Amino acid sequence: MQKSENDSAPTDVLTDTTPMVSSDTKTSLADADPESADLKDAELMNVELKGTDPTNVEGAVSSVGEKQADTPPTALSRLLSFVTHKDDPSSRLVNQGGVISDVARGTLVARGLSQSVLLGDTVCIDCDGQAVRGEIIRVNEENVLIKPYDETVVPVLMASVFPQGPLFVAPDRSWCGRVVNALGEAIDGKGALLSGPCKMAVEGGVPPALKRARVKKGLRTGVKVIDIFTPLCFGQRIGIFAGSGVGKSTLLSMMMQANHFDTVVLALTGERGREVRDMLDDTLHNKLDKVVAVIATGDESPMMRRLAPIMATTIAEYFSSLGDNVLLVVDSITRYALAMREIAISAHEPPVSRGFPPRIFSELPRLLERAGPGREGKGSITGVYAVLVDGDDHNDPISDAIRGILDGHIVLDRAIAAQGRFPAVDIPASISRLAPHSWTDEQRILVQNLKEMIFRYEETRDLRAMGAYRAGTDHILDQAVFLVPSVYAAMKQSPDMPLVNDPYDELARLLKNQ
Repeated sequence: MQKSENDSAPTDVLTDTTPMVSSDTKTSLADADPESADLKDAELMNVELKGTDPTNVEGAVSSVGEKQADTPPTALSRLLSFVTHKDDPSSRLVNQGGVISDVARGTLVARGLSQSVLLGDTVCIDCDGQAVRGEIIRVNEENVLIKPYDETVVPVLMASVFPQGPLFVAPDRSWCGRVVNALGEAIDGKGALLSGPCKMAVEGGVPPALKRARVKKGLRTGVKVIDIFTPLCFGQRIGIFAGSGVGKSTLLSMMMQANHFDTVVLALTGERGREVRDMLDDTLHNKLDKVVAVIATGDESPMMRRLAPIMATTIAEYFSSLGDNVLLVVDSITRYALAMREIAISAHEPPVSRGFPPRIFSELPRLLERAGPGREGKGSITGVYAVLVDGDDHNDPISDAIRGILDGHIVLDRAIAAQGRFPAVDIPASISRLAPHSWTDEQRILVQNLKEMIFRYEETRDLRAMGAYRAGTDHILDQAVFLVPSVYAAMKQSPDMPLVNDPYDELARLLKNQ
């Protein structure tokens, strides 16, 4: 049987596309002798593809692969396997793309991708020679909905779109002292980041509950009011609930001064650009060598504001896997929820509670549960989340949902801040669910008695203001009137004050002088 010119086509294809093939694949294909290829493969291929819809060539190729599963691979079959590789988009010889068919502010519609992408995959958009990345937020039979990470660059109609699969990041120990954006790219002008030994999916999963270590070891933050009344443990997740301007960021900056953590990962989500410099230059200037900051300011797209806490959590998971005790600080988790709301509205999801879609109430625990104690023998992630309450309403849907997920909450009160008491912690309203692991028996009894007196003192504030209080009628109230003002004075602390190693000794010393 004589070979026609068409029989040598596979060799020509391989020769022409050599720059597009990896070195390993190029070697294996070059070694194959076209003369020894089984011509039955070509004949079978012609039969299967004859009359096939050009858009369904991949299905026909799959059918051929099934029929030839029992035969040894030939040069032709190896080429087909390489061209139609589905597992890794970066390894495809031919990458299926689409085009932009509709452009709106912050939202793009692309057709030609519905059969080759998944919800949450990233894409690359050609904007007049500039590559813009985005994420797929909705998929239907005809097109996909894309939210770009950078909304300042708008593509034209019929611009090319190529899928890139899920978002991955490869953190490294050298990232300490660096500032990155929500995509894990350096923005501090110190050069490119080194990639770590392994890639991690940014949208990672939650560790299995039964494989996590127990939370047993307490820690000191150096903030007196927290270490006494709401003490924390390694691997705990706690929220700081407050309205705007009550001191959340200041309290977070004080907690980040703690010396018991190996690494600090800071996520500033939707914050003012000015506060970013203040936090990095003033608060963390002497600790930057063990801090990784993930920044998405309020002017950035909702996709970046949503992604910043997720990226920070992934980086924290990397350091925890190395055995570090990591402090993860997110300011604020509420702005993450607000960004989620913007994205959900763009994806035509129905709003159910103050404009928030149902999905937010499943996304919050999925993110927050990634922090906490790691697997046995690994490190931990102690999560501190700032929660911006809506109109000082601590029972708004997002605050209420977060409070039910976390291991405790520290409530800041505007009235206390107006009195000049900082941190403006509402002691009776704040609680740490893991406090018993941090207190001794004597400390627990002392704190319970102090909380009772503080509650009685605040409960009778109006009564005493009217002059209706008489000493000697209520023993506990008498003690409260005598001691609580001194306790309040002892709990005052500013960021420029040194950290307190043993707050109970200082409290005892101040009360002894009364």
